[in-house]
Amino acid sequence: MRWSRLAADQGYAGAQYNLGVCYDTGTGVGEDKAEAVRWYRLAADQGYARAQTNLGVCYDNGNGVGQDSAEAVRWYRLAADQGYARAQTNLGVCYNNGTGVGQDEAEAVRWYRLAADQGQAVAQTNLGVCYANGNGVGQDKAEAVRWNRLAADQGYADAQNNLGICYDTGTGVGQDKAEAVRWYRLAAEQGNADAQKRLRDICWV
Repeated sequence: MRWSRLAADQGYAGAQYNLGVCYDTGTGVGEDKAEAVRWYRLAADQGYARAQTNLGVCYDNGNGVGQDSAEAVRWYRLAADQGYARAQTNLGVCYNNGTGVGQDEAEAVRWYRLAADQGQAVAQTNLGVCYANGNGVGQDKAEAVRWNRLAADQGYADAQNNLGICYDTGTGVGQDKAEAVRWYRLAAEQGNADAQKRLRDICWV
């Protein structure tokens, strides 16, 4: 904290971002969302993509600042246009849900894909859901499995649960109850409630 503050006070964006994270999470200092926003904004105004994304999250959730979905989208876009995968994912979610921007499933897919191609697990999972349901892209169950598997192999619980469902129902892949149990268990061990329920159900069959 001491060294971060010294650098942040000199205007170093990376240190300002780090200091924002400390206040946001209460790491080494008392949690203070408004102070986190202040430091994020100083870094974000210098074009620091991570800070722009976190500032967007603050506006999205109303943490330390009044909730403003359109302002969240603005900050996400600034970071996403720099190629920052987490911001691209968040912007995709905004387009998917019509939060702070007009709903546009095809645009959501575009942003998800940009992030997914960088290996961002949430984006890969969301893209898999889009393919599974035909939202913003042609329905393709096998492609849905492929994207969920990429995220599941990174340990992302939602993707592991989705992959378990695919094996459980034979959707986009050959039905395999043992493989379904394996993926459900991995997700359930991370606290995924749906996976825990499905694991109980399949084991009682």
